[in-house]
Amino acid sequence: MNLKNNFLISSLNTEDFQRSLRAAQIPITPGEYLLILIMGTVLAGMDYVLLVNILTLLEIEINPISFLPPEISAVLIFFVLVCGLFLFAYMYPQTVAAGRKTRIELDLPYAITYMQALSTTMTLFSIFKSVSENDDLYGEVSSECAMIVRDVEYFGDDLLTAMRNVQEYTPSPNFSELLNDLAMVFKTGGSMTDFFASKSVHYRETAMQELENTLKTMEIMAEIYVTAFVAGPIAIMIMIVAQNLSGQNSVDLLEPLMYLGLPVGASAMIFLLYIMMPPDSLQVSKKQVIQSEYTDTNIDKNNIGTVDDKFLKNIQAKKQALKIKSILRNPLRYYVSDYQYGLVFGMIAACAVALLYMNGYISDIFPNYTFEAFICIMLSAFMFPVAFAFEARNWYLKKFESQLPGFLREISDMKDMGMTLQSAIHIIAQSKIGVLTSEVKIASEEIKMGTSVSGALYKLEERIGLVSVKRAISLVIKASEITDHLREILAIAVGDLEHYLKMKNERFGVSFIYVAIIYLSYGIFLYSAYQLNVSFVESFKGFDINFNLEDNITEMFHISIILGFFSGIMAGQLSSNNILAGLKHSIIFMAASLVLFAIIIQV
Repeated sequence: MNLKNNFLISSLNTEDFQRSLRAAQIPITPGEYLLILIMGTVLAGMDYVLLVNILTLLEIEINPISFLPPEISAVLIFFVLVCGLFLFAYMYPQTVAAGRKTRIELDLPYAITYMQALSTTMTLFSIFKSVSENDDLYGEVSSECAMIVRDVEYFGDDLLTAMRNVQEYTPSPNFSELLNDLAMVFKTGGSMTDFFASKSVHYRETAMQELENTLKTMEIMAEIYVTAFVAGPIAIMIMIVAQNLSGQNSVDLLEPLMYLGLPVGASAMIFLLYIMMPPDSLQVSKKQVIQSEYTDTNIDKNNIGTVDDKFLKNIQAKKQALKIKSILRNPLRYYVSDYQYGLVFGMIAACAVALLYMNGYISDIFPNYTFEAFICIMLSAFMFPVAFAFEARNWYLKKFESQLPGFLREISDMKDMGMTLQSAIHIIAQSKIGVLTSEVKIASEEIKMGTSVSGALYKLEERIGLVSVKRAISLVIKASEITDHLREILAIAVGDLEHYLKMKNERFGVSFIYVAIIYLSYGIFLYSAYQLNVSFVESFKGFDINFNLEDNITEMFHISIILGFFSGIMAGQLSSNNILAGLKHSIIFMAASLVLFAIIIQV
């Protein structure tokens, strides 16, 4: 095995490949990865050959490239499959590393601000460890810091050596530069707080530059998608009409492009965008509260077993009753807090549509193209509950983000007037600051019932679960634990949050243009389908041409369903790099397709 690995390593540029693996944090050696890659490619090729032989024995002739002989077509597909799979797997670590670089450099300013808040009372190693534990806030920066912690705690390296190791293999030049400068400050005994304060502004500017580069990448991907997956299907439609006009009813050449090329190509584009671009995270990121308010309370271990089971059951029943009461009081808020509920409702809705189809109700409404209409309605019914939950949560959290800087400024102003953080929260809870008011009121009530200010704020950020909110609140929590002079930390938190919102708006402005282009392109696609099947075909009625209009429309309907679904997902990836953000677009596109082909165009 070692000889094989050495041969594989020597046959390729090992140093660059190893760096890519380390930068992508793929825990495998280059030789093992290449061996698995080659074995996987050979296995895929063997599976293809076996499938072709089975089809030949069963006398099933499938020739996707109809203008070539079956043997040549099979060999060509074999080489395309094998080469494509090998290149994709070989380039995968580099692609992942490039995506990690973007994520690190966009999150780095916020991580540095957090480090600045910790640096007044913590050692450098403790700072790295704290950042690594907050991976839901600082993403890939936390992963890099976790490598430093791992090398120190498990491999026994000193802190400087661990920092050098990560500096060598991190995909982010900015993070590498930070570690290099930080090591110099650490060795000379300089002020960590001043160092992080000076670096914070610098890396905000570099983050804006990285965002510009990311947006340029997104523009290129959007242009490729529109050209290949919107203009391409229009060309396919024209070819279908041309084949019908020439008396050829077969679309053997076009079927692989329609039913395989479109989904696979669009999925590949969406996957690349997912890897290379940072998402707008709207998931509910919650952590279990490990530390109790009363961890120092002494409990007699000998009497633990004497607790009344009936009492515990009553407590549990009371908790369940309060939870049900909370759900009934605000069911919408509970529904949007977890997308699994939307998924369950979507599955129920899809099953209901399937029952309607089997009982003939859909055929009563859509007598033509009933099956295609059923597919559109079922997919839309499945996606709508999840899309509704996502959009409702998106609206709620955007309101929250926009109101949070004002909340932090009010706390800062009240601290300047000599108030405690606890008193400031009580006063703000009585004011009207939009959707944030209800959460602040809950925190105020918890403080009145004996919860510490840090504990109440921690529960507040966990209830919301949004990364931008948790970053700001966590800074306030850390600052309140180490100092009474919160104004500077609050100003940093507000600046970080406003910087995040500015970058988010910048990305939305650029992505909105390309989402609009996708809508326009899909509209042109539907308009072309209408013209080809109505006005264009009408002009040939005076000629003696046998034109199969129903098959023509059916094929175009199939293309529109596939294209509408994936174009919607692509629009969501461009706007938020989140598949859930594209569900509403897919529903709109498929609804437009259904109306055009099943209602407007009549055979």
